[in-house]
Amino acid sequence: MNLCGIIIKISKMLYSKIEGSGKPLLILHGFLGMSDNWKTLGVQFASEGFEVHILDLRNHGRSFQSEEFSYELMVQDIVQYSEEHQLEKINVIGHSMGGKTAMLLAARFPELVDKLIVADIGPKYYAPHHQDILAGLNAVDFSQKPSRNEVEATLSDYIPDFGTRQFLLKNLYWQEPVQLAFRFNLAVFNKKITEIGVSLPANLVFEKPTLFIRGGNSNYILDEDFEAIKVQFPKASFETIPNAGHWLHAENPVLFYQLSLSYLN
Repeated sequence: MNLCGIIIKISKMLYSKIEGSGKPLLILHGFLGMSDNWKTLGVQFASEGFEVHILDLRNHGRSFQSEEFSYELMVQDIVQYSEEHQLEKINVIGHSMGGKTAMLLAARFPELVDKLIVADIGPKYYAPHHQDILAGLNAVDFSQKPSRNEVEATLSDYIPDFGTRQFLLKNLYWQEPVQLAFRFNLAVFNKKITEIGVSLPANLVFEKPTLFIRGGNSNYILDEDFEAIKVQFPKASFETIPNAGHWLHAENPVLFYQLSLSYLN
């Protein structure tokens, strides 16, 4: 399917948006995100000679839903996707959950990955910290056929940050003419939320170039994490986007793009 120059394909496994031609670049979104979050940056990368594949990971966006959910499984999905699309020597950009997926992919399949960019996440363990977001999402009663404004009003009781609410509301879609729903698999996330924070296995090492980009206002990658990151990613380099939080690619897309493109080239 071709829509305004963007090729959209649904594989046996993962939904993707494909733009441009050239060296393959896979973009992996974060928890509760989807490919739409990256469409503007995807078009920009495509204009610089990359074949950009923006994926919806399992249980997210328009991709398949499953009772099983882990980083290992998401990596297997991406390997299958790459085989199906005959992709080799890929570059990968991953944000948050997508960044940890990208790290595991690179370490497990170094022959597949050329360069790696990890946005605001490290290989370490992260304690569960999405409780308020999940509480807000679970508080939405779709059986009452709420409007978009009513869904946001419910979320605002749990999630005061406007930007976070707008990010989550991108997942709303019309399941039927008068019935909204979330695209992500909330039921599975409720059961599997501890999977999001698990650490990369300590014995895994990726020897190729890796760029870690962090938000200056985010606490996901601290200065004291650099040494441990270098153990598993010995060719790691680090950049900081000032005055940006965890959603650094949305808060300062210009600088994120410049840093990423310079590194990829």
